[in-house]
Amino acid sequence: MEANLLNKPSTFNNQFMNGNEAVIRRFYTAFQQLDYATMNSCYTTDAVFSDPVFGLLQGEEIPAMWEMLCKTAKNFSLDFSDIQLLDEEYATCKWVAGYTFSKTGRPVVNNVKAHMRIRQGKITEHTDKFDLWKWSRQALGIPGLLLGWSGFIQNKVHRTATRSLEKFMKAEK
Repeated sequence: MEANLLNKPSTFNNQFMNGNEAVIRRFYTAFQQLDYATMNSCYTTDAVFSDPVFGLLQGEEIPAMWEMLCKTAKNFSLDFSDIQLLDEEYATCKWVAGYTFSKTGRPVVNNVKAHMRIRQGKITEHTDKFDLWKWSRQALGIPGLLLGWSGFIQNKVHRTATRSLEKFMKAEK
């Protein structure tokens, strides 16, 4: 009898997985609306985030980044799809953002794959992966096309983003 119970799908696990999908949908629906407060409510206070532009962020840096990006967004659109629940904690999804890059006024379409760890209804780890060279070709134009693959440009993009976030966080205090 015990073996039969182990072979049945767990209602608890299905509810947990559906809850994780709901967190992802809530996060990206809020992102579509540039609602950084709702986006930030999806994270734990000790969450970690990383992407090719900002690198590793933790704690208060994450909500500040989303607030800064939402407040400065121009001509913004976002679509998300392919939510995949890998197990009880890990999930991925794809999202595509279109916007005007504020530093150059150039249009960007960024294709991203998000990897998330969700525990107890909150995101604890979030990694966005995308082609930084492709992004830099769009956002920076000729310099990005010619040198966007190089560590020099990629490090400069990272330093500029980090400085912008630090400046934003100081201004908000």
